[in-house]
Amino acid sequence: MQFKDYYQVLGVGRDADDEAITRAYRKLARKFHPDVSKESNAEARFKELGEAYEVLRDPEKRAAYDRLGARYQGGQDFQPPPDWGSGFEFSGASGEDGAAFSDFFESLFGRRAHAAAAAASTDHHARIAIDLEDAFNGAQRQVTLQSPQAGADGRVRMAERSLSLRIPAGVREGQRLRLAGQGSPGLDGRRGDLYLEVQFKPHPWYRVDGRDLHLSLPVAPWEAALGAKVVAPTPGGRVELAIPSGAQTGRRLRLKGRGLPGDPPGDLYVELKVVLPPADSDSARALYRRMAEELPFQPRAQYGV
Repeated sequence: MQFKDYYQVLGVGRDADDEAITRAYRKLARKFHPDVSKESNAEARFKELGEAYEVLRDPEKRAAYDRLGARYQGGQDFQPPPDWGSGFEFSGASGEDGAAFSDFFESLFGRRAHAAAAAASTDHHARIAIDLEDAFNGAQRQVTLQSPQAGADGRVRMAERSLSLRIPAGVREGQRLRLAGQGSPGLDGRRGDLYLEVQFKPHPWYRVDGRDLHLSLPVAPWEAALGAKVVAPTPGGRVELAIPSGAQTGRRLRLKGRGLPGDPPGDLYVELKVVLPPADSDSARALYRRMAEELPFQPRAQYGV
């Protein structure tokens, strides 16, 4: 994924004010509107302009974008940090109804709010990063959100607030949790809602795919060759796993229902990884030499070498 320099897209400097940004957008939008433009890339350029304007016209999105974008040039390879955007709160919804934005935009600002919420400018949305164990068991957690807010002098500053959040067991990555009444007050005095999009923190053992989990499990050569019963971790506790004789690295074993809770629950897929003991002693080296001499094993026989 490439970094998009939204200032470059609109042809304005990073210190451009709102009026300059709007003026630049309107001028270029007229030029590249697909209904009137004869440029071959008019439609793609028009969408790119709309995306840049969506970010730079909004003080909150612009503050978030500037916080990250100062270190990148347009077109550079880009991957947002795993915790990017976590706890960053925005008011309203992202984009107008029907707007389609790039993967780059989505990686920074998350999924667009539902169309029903888009009309409610008092609603807020944010992304939060949670532990996989909390998604498995459910939890009550305190979350801190950062919200860019414009002060009386027009400068955007960060403000923090903490909220108590109940994480339901079986919540999925990308799911939105609604906190009623935690948005901004409307003209009628009623407060909008806060929508929290769930992300999972990187886990040292498990990879998440929907409700399914994947685990790479090291096994000794003799366990793989002869078969064995070994203990494997799962989010719900340790289980005994039968390794079939003759197993190779990459062999997958399925533990039904051991993934994230749900209806139905996900599965846990255990991928075996045969790990060699180190030849770091005289006795270990002697065992390897004996295996080389006595076992009729040709690992590259399929290549005829």
